[in-house]
Amino acid sequence: MPNTGSATRALRKDERRRVRNKQQRSALRTTIKKVRASAAAVPTGEKSVDDAKSALLVAVKKLDQSAAKHLIHRNKAARDKSRLTKLINKLSAPKPTEGAVAT
Repeated sequence: MPNTGSATRALRKDERRRVRNKQQRSALRTTIKKVRASAAAVPTGEKSVDDAKSALLVAVKKLDQSAAKHLIHRNKAARDKSRLTKLINKLSAPKPTEGAVAT
C-alpha cells in the first residue's frame, strides 16, 4: 500500500502502463505467430510465399516499433527479424536439382 499521495499516483500510472504493455506485447507475439503459421502453410499449399512475405513485413514493422518504444530490447527485435527473414527466405529459395551436388 502506498503511503504518500505521489506513491498512489505512481501506482495508478504503473497499472495503466502494465496493462498497455501487456496488450502491445501480446499483439506483437500474435503477429510473429502469424508469420510462422504462414510459413508452415506454404509447403502444404494453403498459403503462398507472397502471403508469408507480406506477414513478415507487418511483423518487421511491429518489431521495430516495439523496440523504439522500449517494449522489447532492440537486440531481441533484431534477432527475431533475422530468424523470421531466414525462415521466409528458405521458403522462396530455389530447390536444388537432383543431380546437382550441394557445396
